[in-house]
Amino acid sequence: VKLVESGGGLVQPGGSLKLSCATSGFSLDDDVIGWFRQAPGKEREGISCISSRDGKTYYGGPAKGHFVISRDAAENTVYLQINDLKPDDPAVYYCAARFDRSCPPLGGPGQYHYWGQGTQVTVSS
Repeated sequence: VKLVESGGGLVQPGGSLKLSCATSGFSLDDDVIGWFRQAPGKEREGISCISSRDGKTYYGGPAKGHFVISRDAAENTVYLQINDLKPDDPAVYYCAARFDRSCPPLGGPGQYHYWGQGTQVTVSS
C-alpha cells in the first residue's frame, strides 16, 4: 500500500491549490481516504474524508466551505481542492487510508493505517 501526495507549493493569499493523493497497492473500492494537515508546533488536524464504497464525504471544522474532496477511481487518486488560501493554512498536508471504517466519521490520525509523505503548502504574498 502506498500513498503519494503532490500539488503543494507557494500560493498567494486568496489563491487556490489542488492536492493529489495517488494510491497504489489497493483499489479505491472499499476504503476511506482522509486528508490531514500539520503546521509546525501543532497537532495533526483532520480536514476531510471520502468513502470509496459509497462516495460519502465529511468535512471537519476547518474545512467547511474551504476545502473540497473528490476522487477518481479510474486513476486511483483522491484530490483536495483548497480555495481562498489563508494565512493559517500553511502546513504539511497528508493523505491517509483506512480499511475498517466508513466516512463519516473522519476519525483521528490513529485510526488510519497508511500515510503518505506529505506535501508542503505555503501561503505568502
